[in-house]
Parts: sequence; structure tokens; C-alpha cells
Amino acid sequence: MIITPGQLSRRAEFYHQLGSMIASGVPLIQALQMAGKNPAVGSLRKIIPVLIGHLQDGLTFSDSMVRIHGWLPEFDVALLSVGEQSGRLDNSFKLLAGYYSTRAAIIRDTIAGLIVTIATLHVFLLVFPLNLWISFALGIYHHQYAECIPFIIEKAVVFGAIYGIVLFLIFACQGNRGGKWRFTVESLLGLVPILRVARKYLVLSRLAGALEALISGGVSVVKSWEMAAAAAGSQRLINGLSIWPPELKHGATPADLVNRTRYFPELFANLYTTGEQTGKLDETLARLQVFYQEEGFRTLRVFTRIMNGTIYGLVVLLVAYNVIKFWLGYFNAAMNGF
Repeated sequence: MIITPGQLSRRAEFYHQLGSMIASGVPLIQALQMAGKNPAVGSLRKIIPVLIGHLQDGLTFSDSMVRIHGWLPEFDVALLSVGEQSGRLDNSFKLLAGYYSTRAAIIRDTIAGLIVTIATLHVFLLVFPLNLWISFALGIYHHQYAECIPFIIEKAVVFGAIYGIVLFLIFACQGNRGGKWRFTVESLLGLVPILRVARKYLVLSRLAGALEALISGGVSVVKSWEMAAAAAGSQRLINGLSIWPPELKHGATPADLVNRTRYFPELFANLYTTGEQTGKLDETLARLQVFYQEEGFRTLRVFTRIMNGTIYGLVVLLVAYNVIKFWLGYFNAAMNGF
């Protein structure tokens, strides 16, 4: 399923409403009923009656979400389950609202920056090579349509390959794939320098937010780490933390293991250790969540701007190269005719 900025904005609005109402003391079912009357949530209104029905049948909110297959990403389900178990469902809703709102803004910014680049790329691929374009135009003008076939075949192959790759990337990056698939995709995306940093920051932000919600809700630190890792949405992180249980049983603290695990930056490890030692871990995690979310989205914006500039620059160079090549060939042919 392709996610648009409008869908993300509606989801952010839905979560924001629920978080605000629950924080004000409104029961969950009543909050859902009130949110379902808001046109701003769009197609989500169709899901709300089903969700309310499950809750009225005695199911927990987590079980109700799982019953509605394909409605929520795994990250949302994990984080809302964390909020329900910790008694801080309102905090989970607000965290998700901010996340999706910022994500929608990032995608809009990226699309706005890509419009000119994508349009230029399509014109370039349509016009060049010039000899095929000229043959196509002359074939139509002289009603010799057989001359148009090479141009049509070439463009069908080029545009088909490009759109096929784009659709495959969209499919590959969906969050509902298996662990091995997600690990492979994450490893491939990790080869892109700036994107790698942005994704890691966002994973750390989700991890810190989930940990803060769990620990503040009275869940043990060991159990919190297990649940927060699942909510963070990184298979590399989950694999890295899979070796923790034996160490924890032998007396190691999470702070010790954070410092030993290469996945965590020095800043995260130092602040987490300080928070654990001072007894203010929840406050430290809240600050880490905000810091890494802001840095993650800022880095992602930098990446998209560099990507847009690089694509546009390559297109301009290719246009210049093909135009020069065409006219050099034309003049050489003209000179050889004398």
C-alpha cells in the first residue's frame, strides 16, 4: 500500500484527537466515538465502529487493533500496546501524532522538491536519443507509422524499467515483511551514507519514546527494553539486543550493555547511563526522544535536498552531452557530404 502525505496527516490528526481526549479523562470508547465524527480523519472513520465493537466485546485495545488486519503498521501496534500496558496510552497517541505529522511534512517537502526534477527527467527520457525522437516525429508527419515503432519500443522499455524499480522499492520498504527481509532492506539502505544516519536517529527516537512510556508506567527496565526494541522498527536493533537476556541474568545492567553495543551512539549511551545512575531515566529518555527525532528528520531533509540536486544535475549534464553529441554528428555528416 502506498502511503500519501494526506493519509499520514489524517492519521496524525486521529492520534492527536485521541491523545488529547484521553489525557482529559475521556474514556477510550467515548474518545473513539467522538473522533469518528470528525471529517478530518477521513477513511479511518470506517474502522472506528469495528474497533469499538471489539472493545465492547471485552477485548483489550491491543487485541482489537490486531483483529483489524492491515489497519495499522507494526510500529503503531507495538507502541500503542506499550502505552496500554504502561497506563500511558495518551502519551503513545501524542508521540505517534507528532511522528506522523512530521513525516507528512517531510514527504510533502520531498515531493515539492522533486516535481521539477521528475518533470525534467521525464522530458529527457522522452526526447533523447534525438535520432529516435526525430524519426518518430517524421513518421507521424509523413504517415509512415512503421518508423515510430523503434521509438515506442525504446520508451516502453525505459519507462517500464524505471517504474518497475520504483514500485519494487515501495514494496520492499513496507513494514509488514518478515524479519530477514527487513534486515536485508535495512542493510541495503544502510549503504547510503546520509540516509543511514537519518534512519538510525529515527529508530533511536522511537526506542527512547517507547522506553520512556514503559518505564514511567511501572514496567520493569528489562521487559521495557524487550518491548521497546520491537516498537522501534529496526531489525538490526532487535538482532543486536537478542544477546542481552543471558547478560542481564548474570547481573549486567542495561546501561552496561548499551555501552557495549556498537549500535548506540556515544551520546545515547552516556545520557542513558547518567539517567540510570541518577534515577531520572524517564526524563533522560524523553529528552533523547525529542533530540533524535529532530535530528533524524533534519538529516532526512538534507538527504532529500542533496538527492534532488544530484538527480537534476545529472539530467542537465546528460542533456548537454546528448545535444552536443547530436550536433557534432550532424556537422560531421554535413562535412563528409562535401
